[in-house]
Amino acid sequence: MQKFILASSAVLLLSGDASLSADPPKEPVVWNVDNLESIGGHKVTVVGKPRVIETDNGKAVEFDGKADGLIVAGNPLEGLKEFTVEVVFRPTANGPKEQRFLHFQPNDSEDRVLFETRLTPEGKWFLDTYVQSGKEKKTLFAEKFLHPLGTWQHAAIVMDGKTMRHYVGGKEELTAELQITPLAAGQTSIGMRFNQVFWYQGAIRQIRVTPGVLKPEAFLKP
Repeated sequence: MQKFILASSAVLLLSGDASLSADPPKEPVVWNVDNLESIGGHKVTVVGKPRVIETDNGKAVEFDGKADGLIVAGNPLEGLKEFTVEVVFRPTANGPKEQRFLHFQPNDSEDRVLFETRLTPEGKWFLDTYVQSGKEKKTLFAEKFLHPLGTWQHAAIVMDGKTMRHYVGGKEELTAELQITPLAAGQTSIGMRFNQVFWYQGAIRQIRVTPGVLKPEAFLKP
């Protein structure tokens, strides 16, 4: 059965079993975003012309904010009710105002976990995160917490089964009550939303999903 169809330069995404994993991973899943062929052992579909770049801490993938993205044929949040998802990234100046740069979503479902940057007229950015699980949904719109563009950053969403929190640079910015059902098998888009809108301009180096709640001192370093 066809799961998602993306417009224009997109391809048909891979089908998958929508049932929950019977045995979610117990160890962190680390995705180094350092190539255009395979991430975390999963096939990658390339949209546009993202490019691999060298950084002081290894390779990363850079996106142009207009037509670049990656689709990874796997959802590391599958089966997890409690989790910490982290991303190391470098947003650049003069990009789109709203950018969906990391998007986890099950097949045949509108449930999702989403990271977004919002750019301000003053040349700063703030984090906007969104989690949807059935009828439960929550947005954390951290417009009062501004950050510089052009530097490596760390962002995290932490779900403990009852509460959603998000962090930038290891500091908690916003929190809200939210109870979710674990996401089913699906896919992950990097540098864009699944339907190829709200493109991200900048680089992404690493994504990590930990089953359970991490304290900020255990977060990745940008």
